[in-house]
Amino acid sequence: MIHSASSSSPAARNDAIAAAALSNGARASRAPADQIHIDKAAALRSSLQQVPEIRPEVVERARALAADPSYPSDKIIRQISSAIVNSPDLSEDQS
Repeated sequence: MIHSASSSSPAARNDAIAAAALSNGARASRAPADQIHIDKAAALRSSLQQVPEIRPEVVERARALAADPSYPSDKIIRQISSAIVNSPDLSEDQS
């Protein structure tokens, strides 16, 4: 939690600093959750390099779906269009 440092009261500011210090002390007593393990990253990188850039079975499935006149189904098209219509317009000011 981030406490505001713009309080008009110095006492309130000192309380916020003390609370943050306590919070940081409690976190320091636990094992840190934001560690990186290079060995795992190297294993992941190695696994990713073994995956072909173009997967023929995925390309073939895409071609089959593109050729299927009933894909996507009318039900899926209605669900997607409904989600679009019911989503908020992010270009309007929401405040």
